[in-house]
Amino acid sequence: MELTLEGLENNVLILFIMLASVLVFIMHVGFTMLEAGFTRAKNSANIIAKNLMTLCLGFLVYWAVGFAIMYGASASGLFGTDGFFLLNFSEYEPLAGSIAIDFLFQGMFAATAATIVSGAVAERMKFGVYGFVAVAMTALIYPVIGHWKWGGGWLAELGFLDFAGSTVVHLTGGVAAFVGALILGPRIGKFAKDGTARAIPGHSMPLGALGVLILFFGWFGFNGGSVLALDGPVIASVLLTTAIAGAAGGVGAGYWTRLRYGKFDVGMLGNGILAGLVGITAGADVVNNLGAVLVGLLAGVVVALAVPLVDKLKVDDPVGAVSVHGVCGALGTLWVGLMHTEEGLFYGGGATLLGVQAVGVLATIAYVGVVTAVLFSVLKATVGIRVSEQEEIEGLDIHEHGMYGYPELALGPAAYPGGPATETSGPAMAPVPKTAFQTT
Repeated sequence: MELTLEGLENNVLILFIMLASVLVFIMHVGFTMLEAGFTRAKNSANIIAKNLMTLCLGFLVYWAVGFAIMYGASASGLFGTDGFFLLNFSEYEPLAGSIAIDFLFQGMFAATAATIVSGAVAERMKFGVYGFVAVAMTALIYPVIGHWKWGGGWLAELGFLDFAGSTVVHLTGGVAAFVGALILGPRIGKFAKDGTARAIPGHSMPLGALGVLILFFGWFGFNGGSVLALDGPVIASVLLTTAIAGAAGGVGAGYWTRLRYGKFDVGMLGNGILAGLVGITAGADVVNNLGAVLVGLLAGVVVALAVPLVDKLKVDDPVGAVSVHGVCGALGTLWVGLMHTEEGLFYGGGATLLGVQAVGVLATIAYVGVVTAVLFSVLKATVGIRVSEQEEIEGLDIHEHGMYGYPELALGPAAYPGGPATETSGPAMAPVPKTAFQTT
């Protein structure tokens, strides 16, 4: 079969989207390591299981339902109505003639939106019930917001801009995370009787930092791949704005915590990097380098301010997902209305675009907030969403999964074949007293 010039271009574009998809896939490694490191050792296996299930379950649900709702023939600009199981689309035209590569790239985004919730409800939510949340996020919540913008829905018609998902992905995940954590309630010991928030340190800053760096790495596929075309100069520009915004976010958060608290907070520095990346994601293609640096610096400071504010609202978010993705997702979306180099308010474009961006942010908060509140409330009233007090104190690893993420830490060397035998050594899967993890 003779390969035409158009066929060759399509093949190269498919390879480009494949590479971008792989980079976004790697971001799930980053989310897993970040959440595990920023939470306690007794829940590390549970964190890993949730992220694995989010990816697997979310990907299948998005294949069956979510992609169709996001890209099917539009019902009044609100949601898609055909193309379920990737079959029988009446209007959708796939990129490079391949619906398979379209779905692969978009499916990674869907799972990303879902996994944002995982960190905010960490250390106290039932694993089985969390699966319902992952299904809802990838079937009904994220795809509807995606249709509004990327599926040609009412926000797209209004002129709303969101290049790679500051609102569609990150604000959606951040709002769902906030509502879920609010209804679920805080971890035991998070707040004192007078309401003061207590720090509950994660067990491994190296793992957390590894997660941040992997996410930074994957973001080049997240934003770069969103060009969806073989346009070298545009891709290069997007990659540059992404990189410098992430770097500026780390600088902003790091130096703010030094000025405010007298120390460079390592965890906040990592979240600052992510905040800068979230902040540039909506406008990576229309914001210049100066705008990218400024939004990164601002996002880094904002996330450092938002984390304690969320605590004051009595919402326990162990990894800062609400602040990073929700607050900075809204910031990045509004930033486009200010710093778009042709239509932004600061470039003489007037306030029209800023108003449209604000409408998109408010509509997303309203829809995701209501649907997530209904979801968590129904689950809470029926099957229950929270583990028992004993299970939370002893750790979700042993009670939800029958194993420890760190068996030697939990049971000592005697738990291993050939290890030193002691009178107190027992089966590796045996539960441990409540006191064993109270300081972990």
